[in-house]
Amino acid sequence: MAKKVVLGFSGGLDTSYCVKYLGEDMGYEVHSIIVNTGGFNATELAEIEKHAYTLGVKSHTTVDAVKTYYDRIIRYLVYGNVLKNNTYPLSVSAERLSQALHIAEHAQKLGADAVAHGSTGAGNDQVRFDMIFHIMIPGVEIITPIRDLKLSREEEIAYLKAKGVEMNFDKALYSINKGLWGTSVGGRETLSSKGLLPESAWPTQVTKNGEEEIVLEFNKGELTGVNEKKFGHPSEAIQYLQQLAGPYGIGRDIHVGDTIIGIKGRVGFEAAAPMVILKAHHALEKHVLTKWQLQWKDTLSQFYGNWLHEGQILDPVMRDIESFLEHSQQNVTGKVFIQLMPYRFQVIGIESAFDLMSSKFGKYGEMNTGFTGQDVRGFSRIFGNQTGIWKAVNENS
Repeated sequence: MAKKVVLGFSGGLDTSYCVKYLGEDMGYEVHSIIVNTGGFNATELAEIEKHAYTLGVKSHTTVDAVKTYYDRIIRYLVYGNVLKNNTYPLSVSAERLSQALHIAEHAQKLGADAVAHGSTGAGNDQVRFDMIFHIMIPGVEIITPIRDLKLSREEEIAYLKAKGVEMNFDKALYSINKGLWGTSVGGRETLSSKGLLPESAWPTQVTKNGEEEIVLEFNKGELTGVNEKKFGHPSEAIQYLQQLAGPYGIGRDIHVGDTIIGIKGRVGFEAAAPMVILKAHHALEKHVLTKWQLQWKDTLSQFYGNWLHEGQILDPVMRDIESFLEHSQQNVTGKVFIQLMPYRFQVIGIESAFDLMSSKFGKYGEMNTGFTGQDVRGFSRIFGNQTGIWKAVNENS
């Protein structure tokens, strides 16, 4: 009886090669799985399934992971206002972890002898997949044909053609990875330290002009409404907002980052909804949280984002930080007003029942109602007392 291997499958060149190699050359019973984190529509998923069976898989599974992707990962990125290197909303790194977790769960369910993915030996994804598989399904063999055989694109194409496989072998000028939390764009311009992607490279073209004001409604840190339209799940609100903001060309940038394996890389991305959400959410937090809540959130969130980027979603410290982040969101409820314009946006202001800027307690720079000038004189003397002592001691020594 043939051994079972579960293959993370996208339908592209690398994973198509893996199906043939694992099944016909290695003798495995191949079970493919695609985990949709928001990058495929129903028609595309049906075409990928058809392609998998044409290649010869024993079974193919499609997992709709959009909501679980949000619940497991994205909501904590929102709570933490996480931007890698103050730029990148972790679009691809976050979704790879969601995919790896679902693939591991599927391998457990099938009682697979092995699990496979199509990563090369040059990027972060190989580490993310391997590490989660080692933790989730220890003892299950991990097979990575593209990495292990050090295959070139030309070698893969020649192999598949020899096997009689018919598919589009034309390489696109730009590598695009789309998901709920943004779309990455890689091409010639991102392979060196200088260069901007041309307008034609961006998946979402700029079709909107002028200005448009929108209202985002948050409930305990989660986006629940856009322009008075309510949503059953925040992932639906994200997708709706993307349709509104994407055609303005908002959220385009190039991220320069450190890979897990120690090299630096550049990648373009467009993430209109994530960037608008993160800035709106942060604006609301600045009104409703105390300064030390904001301080410690920044500290913990930076670690959380970096550790997530490096694939460490299963580290128990992540659950500890998630508990802190979730608790911090109890009063992050209200409306944020945003103005959208071509290639940019700005936060106009917020409305919240928990706004700590309430005029009942005074107006900054004008007057106060909670204390007197004499109170401030005494406070100022005590607040700087230790520094004053230090100065006096050191001036006399």
